[in-house]
Amino acid sequence: MPHARNRNPSPIPEVTWDTGLKEMNETWKGAIACLGVAIFFVMTIGIIYWQVVDQPNKNWILRGGFSGLIWERRTHSLVIQTLTEDKTFVEIDVGNVETSDTEVPFVRNLCWLNKTEFCYTWDSMADVKIALESDDTSETECYTIVWTALHCQVDLKDCFSMTNVSWYGGASLHAQSWPINGANTSMQPFTVSDLRENPTGYGSVLERYFLGSSGVAVLVDPAVPLQVGFESRTQFCLRAGPGMVRQPLRYTVCVGRDLRAVHQEVGSKLHPHRRALPNLSILRLPFWKLLTKVDSGAKVERELRTFSNRLKRHQLGDGVISLNEHSTSLLSHTDHEYVSGRRRTSKRQARTLPMVRLLNISVTLSPYLSVDSRQFQTSLQDGTEAYWLSVPTAPHGHPVPLLTQWEGKFCVKLNLSNAAAVSWLLDRVEGLQSQLDAEYVILEGGEGAPSPERGPRLPKAAAGDQYIRLLAAVAAKMGASTVVTAGTRSSDVPLFIRMTPLRDDWTYSGLKGLIPSVLHYSLMGYSFFLPDAVGGSLSSDFVSDEELFVRWLEIASFLPVVTFHTPPWVCGEDRVLNLTRFYIAKHQDFVVPLIVKYATQWQEDRSPIYRPLWWLSPDDPFTHTIDDQFLIGDEVLVAPVTERGALQRDIYLPGDGLQWQDARDGRVFDGGTLLEDYPVGLDEVPVFTRRES
Repeated sequence: MPHARNRNPSPIPEVTWDTGLKEMNETWKGAIACLGVAIFFVMTIGIIYWQVVDQPNKNWILRGGFSGLIWERRTHSLVIQTLTEDKTFVEIDVGNVETSDTEVPFVRNLCWLNKTEFCYTWDSMADVKIALESDDTSETECYTIVWTALHCQVDLKDCFSMTNVSWYGGASLHAQSWPINGANTSMQPFTVSDLRENPTGYGSVLERYFLGSSGVAVLVDPAVPLQVGFESRTQFCLRAGPGMVRQPLRYTVCVGRDLRAVHQEVGSKLHPHRRALPNLSILRLPFWKLLTKVDSGAKVERELRTFSNRLKRHQLGDGVISLNEHSTSLLSHTDHEYVSGRRRTSKRQARTLPMVRLLNISVTLSPYLSVDSRQFQTSLQDGTEAYWLSVPTAPHGHPVPLLTQWEGKFCVKLNLSNAAAVSWLLDRVEGLQSQLDAEYVILEGGEGAPSPERGPRLPKAAAGDQYIRLLAAVAAKMGASTVVTAGTRSSDVPLFIRMTPLRDDWTYSGLKGLIPSVLHYSLMGYSFFLPDAVGGSLSSDFVSDEELFVRWLEIASFLPVVTFHTPPWVCGEDRVLNLTRFYIAKHQDFVVPLIVKYATQWQEDRSPIYRPLWWLSPDDPFTHTIDDQFLIGDEVLVAPVTERGALQRDIYLPGDGLQWQDARDGRVFDGGTLLEDYPVGLDEVPVFTRRES
């Protein structure tokens, strides 16, 4: 039988199937791991590239009918542009609420169900809510922005760029500029202060309103404890600072086709009440300040008669002789006593002054009372200390009168939230008017606010600018011939407002600041004002510069009221007296009828009586920075000289398609024309009247 052959051995070692599979899996696992790392690395690089390079620098947050709000990721700013992106209205820097090491995309809208609102929480520091108000019947679109701090250490501050935008509004300043881009003030409470005591503060006319030449307006909510700072020609900032109580920063930004249209639209939000006219008969009467240093009422009476006789002798016509508070007190011999919380008038007050009653005078009062006066001492004894602003000595302690300073004396200030105290002041004014037959009352002291460092201990009636509003309401009860010295949210009240005193020089703290102040007051709604006296009244001395006096007189004659601190006869030349008579007559015959004409328009549609040149050419950038010319209504252009020794000046005539006629020689020029080196004599003011083309 055959033998079976044995199989030759294979050169490849035999292995089991399980062993081969295990070795193959280890190999593929390494490859897959390397591939995963590579993919992760590529994705990481892609994400970083998208965030840093490829991601759009701006994201549309809200869109209106013609404008939209954009988030600029790199600059950390909100930008309002037209939808076509051909015009930028405003850029708002909000990078101050984020930490430097945090990149915030700011694109996730937490109010995604509402296309007119945007909500976002900024890195657990602050919430922001932006609401768009767009109406087909309106030519403006408004964005209300509300920042709310999530803890009390957050500093809420938004800054508005001045790049390519001229800004107006806000507050009057020590050296007033027009526009306000050149202002440079530290961050401080946005409240009225006395610029004589605080020249770096904010002055007597203040509104939480800013207008930009790009067609933008900013309106800050009155409830915000606002601080404002200016960085010259760079930006201005709004701030609701940190504190124990988290206060939101709330403001509204409105945009429109041009700055005039926006101003007229937003004006209804700034001054919602219908305006009332003051007594316009004041316009025809120059005011003469009686500067006297006497110590008795009899001497004041004698000085009054002497001054009145001089006005008649120099044929300066009818006017109002203005007494300061000290002279008013001496002349009136008023001595108020408090008995059981009511006022009793001494017999001396009943004495009439027949010679004074024949004169046309204005009296001056303030809500201050010296702590050395018998009236104040009596009020502490009979329980009427509630007449004065008071602060508690402890959280639940008995209030004590708040001590402050006024005219160099320690004083207390009337509590205008106390009806009895207001009645006492009104009775005092009525007594003065009856005794002296004084129709005109100047109520000073609104700008003398208590120090904000007193914080929450301040009474509510003295907080912020509330006292000024209360004082304006009290002044209105004294009659439509009353003059106040500060205004905020009170342009609808029928009062005149007196401008802050200026220096007797040619700087922006003096003559050059007069026209910017006129434009600021009028734009803020205060078209009825008493400008500072001819030559400036900050100094108690008479003006010695004759040229300054004349150039100041020429400007003042086109303003609502001509006021004098230096009598023209002090200059010693008949030419100055003759010019004074001429310009007083020109004011009465030419200017006053214009003011009365445009007063109705001011009352109805809030158009200022004194207007900047951009009012007629809002899209002409040349008009945005002109600070030495002004319009009265739409028909008269005034271009005074404000440079020492100048006998010529450049004059710009606004309005393409308009024509302007020189009132001096009848020559006619087209609007949009720059008249270079136009000759102007020392006794002349260039005036152009608008012609219908």
